[in-house]
Amino acid sequence: MNTPVSIRSQGDIAIVTLDNPPVNAISAAVRKALWQAVEEIDADPNLRAAILICQGRTFIAGADVREFGQTPEPPHLPDLVDHLEAARVPWIAAIHGTALGGGFEIAMGCRFRVAPPQAKIGLPEVTLGIIPGASGTVRTPRLAGVEVAVDLVTTGKPMAAPKAHALGLIDAVIEGDLEAGAMAFATEALSKALPAPISARPVSTMGEAFWEAQRTRAAKPGHRAPLEALTAIRRATELPFAQAMAAERESFLALRASDEAAALRAVFFAERAAPRPEALRDVTPRKLAQVGVVGGGTMGAGIAAALRNAGLPVVLIERDADALERGIDTLRRTFEGAIKRGKLTEAARDALMAGVTGVTDYAALSDCDLVIEAVFEKLSVKREVFERLVAQCRPDAILATNTSYIDPREIFEGLPGAERCIGLHFFSPAQIMKLLEIVPLPETSTEVLATAFALAKQLSKVPVRAGICEGFIGNRILKRYRSEAESLLRAGVPIADVDAAMRGYGFRMGPFEAQDLGGLDIAYLQREGARAAGQDVPETLGDILVGAGRKGQKTGGGWYDYSQGDRSPRPSEQVAELLAPHLSKGAPMAEAEIAEHLVGALADEGRAILAEGIADRASDIDLVEIHGYGFPRWKGGPMFASGHRD
Repeated sequence: MNTPVSIRSQGDIAIVTLDNPPVNAISAAVRKALWQAVEEIDADPNLRAAILICQGRTFIAGADVREFGQTPEPPHLPDLVDHLEAARVPWIAAIHGTALGGGFEIAMGCRFRVAPPQAKIGLPEVTLGIIPGASGTVRTPRLAGVEVAVDLVTTGKPMAAPKAHALGLIDAVIEGDLEAGAMAFATEALSKALPAPISARPVSTMGEAFWEAQRTRAAKPGHRAPLEALTAIRRATELPFAQAMAAERESFLALRASDEAAALRAVFFAERAAPRPEALRDVTPRKLAQVGVVGGGTMGAGIAAALRNAGLPVVLIERDADALERGIDTLRRTFEGAIKRGKLTEAARDALMAGVTGVTDYAALSDCDLVIEAVFEKLSVKREVFERLVAQCRPDAILATNTSYIDPREIFEGLPGAERCIGLHFFSPAQIMKLLEIVPLPETSTEVLATAFALAKQLSKVPVRAGICEGFIGNRILKRYRSEAESLLRAGVPIADVDAAMRGYGFRMGPFEAQDLGGLDIAYLQREGARAAGQDVPETLGDILVGAGRKGQKTGGGWYDYSQGDRSPRPSEQVAELLAPHLSKGAPMAEAEIAEHLVGALADEGRAILAEGIADRASDIDLVEIHGYGFPRWKGGPMFASGHRD
């Protein structure tokens, strides 16, 4: 049987190489092999140090997700970390790529840690609803201090090697060849007195004011894990090492069995699978060297910004010079906003803008590999754009529409090359929102579809294939959500109660607050278009408000009233008067009952979408709702929450 660990020696130093592709995850086989490696090296009197290094693109990236939910096999990870630390021969972890979760805990079992500048370390367990379970909360404060441990463990954010070195989490940053650098480090380290094992190092105690401030900072609505992690770190400063370890393990196991952890694991697996659909596994996507964007409004500029952030050159086209100037200005202001938030430097902004070519002549798109249309949501306007694109673009260029509602078959109807056409539904602001609905036509080639998924990965977005129907997946469910919310109003449930219930469930905004922010007129115009096309679309309560000039925050009032410069919603007497003839006086509903009703409606529509083949998996619907519509991540999505799972 092949072992994932091999050992060779170079003088009196052992080189222990772990090779468990693709990310050197800590499987049972890896734990057993590392345990045996410790014993084999300790038994050789000629060896004075051991370097742990990994093959492939990364160090140990964490637990083996294939073992999630299974009963762990011995040796358990905490025991392996202790075994490494107690070895006669000191170990040096040579980290490249990422050392996350259990990977960094193994590194802390080693006496030293070295890494190249590009490497990252972290303890991201709280993002999965758990805490570190193999000494992350106990060794980290002994290694780098309580403040560093609190930041690393309660946020779950990875840290680059130079910062980790400055904070004492690693011992050296290695330039050049990692193995050679680790060998040189080991040789020098052996010439000096060895530092104490981390478990034997002192740890500072902190006052109550410190812990109270950290509780306030770490608290995250709906999430238990950050505060549990903070408690575990505090125990590590107040209890002997062994007792703190036992308490950490107890908390870890309790959280691992929680609903929150189950939901977050489900989302993790869904996100991991999203960029690589099984049906496209053997299809090679096309390479994209340049992308065109038609339309420089909010959406078009956002798409262009997302493309530039991913390193793709962009040709931005508008109908005339004035519109192009506005579009370029919108794009520049998008990057300026990133500078203000500390996400971008002025030099980086200049480089991003230098990769944008603004034009009014469609002929400039002739070299583009992909062109994305992002103009006004009107069929005739979009068809005109694609007629011009077909005349100017290469026959093999991919043509994509960013439509939110319109059937892409109608947009591309009668145009040559339907196999290269596809819907790419970005969500606003496109440079920030993670969701990308990919809507293929029946004729779209698998190569073009694979290219769309590859683009999503390049843009760091979560792609979901959606079939063709009104609103695709997300907006179809949103329509049902708003309709059900209005049905509660008609039954006598106050607007503010509905919003409060959904905030209590975990949404940042309730359905009526969200409509006021985005504008009631957007959905109203869509319904009016359907009515003009002869469809029977009943009047909604939102239509009544728009008819009275109440379009949301932008007009000072929608479902709520707003003061100038203040986004705080206030109950509206005018709304009460306008809607009174349409509302009945029903029995009051508890917040939990309201939330259950609305989440149930989301799941019910999701089940219909699955039955019609509009979505491939229940988890895809959950990803759409989480990344496009603010469904609380720790609930797993409406399908997961309702028990409908893959």
